[in-house]
Amino acid sequence: MKFPKAYPFLEKSSIFFEDFALVPIRYEDRVDIMKWRNEQIYHLRQSEPLTKKNQDKYFKSVVAKLFIQEKPDQILFSFLKDDICIGYGGLVHINWIDKHAEISFIMDTSLEKIDFHKNWSIFLSLIEEVAFKELFLHKIFVYAFDLRPHLYETLKKSNYFLDARLIDHCYIDGSFKDVVIYSKLSGQ
Repeated sequence: MKFPKAYPFLEKSSIFFEDFALVPIRYEDRVDIMKWRNEQIYHLRQSEPLTKKNQDKYFKSVVAKLFIQEKPDQILFSFLKDDICIGYGGLVHINWIDKHAEISFIMDTSLEKIDFHKNWSIFLSLIEEVAFKELFLHKIFVYAFDLRPHLYETLKKSNYFLDARLIDHCYIDGSFKDVVIYSKLSGQ
């Protein structure tokens, strides 16, 4: 199976910066995405490890429909470096009325220690172009379990502000943790 190379509701479906690209999610990246999600399950809203069977079903039944919907509730991309997928993410929980969306992003686990800040920063700049210039959203935000302070450093450097802290909002590994929301407004 192959997915189209463009979303019909975007004028510019692929965004480029140097040797990086954000392209509509590719079917062939699904196994790597599953692997990374399973390796990083600790910080994701995912109750159990993904299986290849479930991942294939999700891509065929949910992700494939994103290419034909006029106003989908999520838009997913493969994040490439030199045409190799090193991450994926997009805009999720899109609210077309209030013009906001959550940013979702996960990268190849092996890159977390060496290129975390660089990859996150580049991804943010590319997804902002989609959010603010293509979809004309007013606000985008990152909703994160308070487990990765290095992520918040990157968000702050990219002009995201701490919008909210939800005290003891999630139950992880036998204890309650806060959730933090970092946001950016159009034109910031």
